[in-house]
Amino acid sequence: MIQIVISNVNVDVNVNVTMDMRKRVYYRFPQRGVHFEQKYRYYEDLPYLVRAMAGMDGKYGMFSTESPDQRGHTIQAKRDIEAYIVENNLDFVRLTLDTVEEILEGIESDGTLDFKISLKYSYLDGKYNRIAFAGDDYLVRVHLDGDLITLKVHLDAGSKRTECGRVADTVVEELRRGAI
Repeated sequence: MIQIVISNVNVDVNVNVTMDMRKRVYYRFPQRGVHFEQKYRYYEDLPYLVRAMAGMDGKYGMFSTESPDQRGHTIQAKRDIEAYIVENNLDFVRLTLDTVEEILEGIESDGTLDFKISLKYSYLDGKYNRIAFAGDDYLVRVHLDGDLITLKVHLDAGSKRTECGRVADTVVEELRRGAI
């Protein structure tokens, strides 16, 4: 409740403080040179998508890649997923199933949202010790207009051990699976 005094007249104004949708768009998202862009049919809303993205956090999978020492041999590595959503146009906050309900306040049914998918990599050495190595960070812009969703994926940092198209495929798989 905010109290405003105008010419000796007291006026009480209720102010509803919620996160504005515009605050969920990352101001440094590249306008040109996006590494992957694809349009899909989508029959849900953005809150459903945010819940699915929160469901991705903490998941992992195995894949083959070049060893971190780059000596030409292939290793079996583990890929852990961390999901983030932009807040106040410049910061990313962790998006988990525990935090998703707070984050959903102010998110409309359609529009644009930006996420960061951080992939952490590790492998087992000869003595079965888990060894972490440099991961990748991807910016993901989601634009929903009616029943058409556009995913733009851009490698923000890392050596691109996972292709941008694979990141988009993972998002689409989670949406289809209904992982919430």
